[in-house]
Amino acid sequence: MGDVINLNAVRKQRERAAKEARAAENRARFGQSRPQRDLRDAERSRAERELDRKRLSFDDPDKTPKR
Repeated sequence: MGDVINLNAVRKQRERAAKEARAAENRARFGQSRPQRDLRDAERSRAERELDRKRLSFDDPDKTPKR
């Protein structure tokens, strides 16, 4: 007689492999490389610092501008 196999486990294993292949394809198609991510993060932090430098600060709440 042959070996007994659990068909449910085989099905799940096949689905996991297909899902991993699809994820790898999506990473290659839509993902960003490490240098691209580093550049994006650097640009974002630079823009945030620049915006913070332009922010008006009021120590006295009574001197806040009226809108």
